[in-house]
Amino acid sequence: MEQLPCKGCKGLCCGPVLVTASELKKIKKKIKSMPTKIRLELENQNRYYGTCIFYDIHNDRCGIHSVRPEICRMFGFYKELTCFRKPELATKKMNQPAKEKHVGVLTVDFTWKDFK
Repeated sequence: MEQLPCKGCKGLCCGPVLVTASELKKIKKKIKSMPTKIRLELENQNRYYGTCIFYDIHNDRCGIHSVRPEICRMFGFYKELTCFRKPELATKKMNQPAKEKHVGVLTVDFTWKDFK
């Protein structure tokens, strides 16, 4: 599968990020396992308004990539979630309902205080 051209975007496409209860649980576990220094560096970054709280602006990538929510995994490959820099990669159509109900949005409903 071809890769998205994310380098240089500074997280502009990373939000809003809907999360399910099971995704939230995995993210909390990941955050708790991070070395304190790395977690604090990620937590204290100034991001663009609306950008996911876990977007690592200094390294230009997702700070929780291994446990990122399903919507992030789907971004750029579904017509409803098209990457403006490489729209031709969006070839799939979302035609199945979500497996699990979303419980909120990262940055809006869940902030860093929820992961301490």
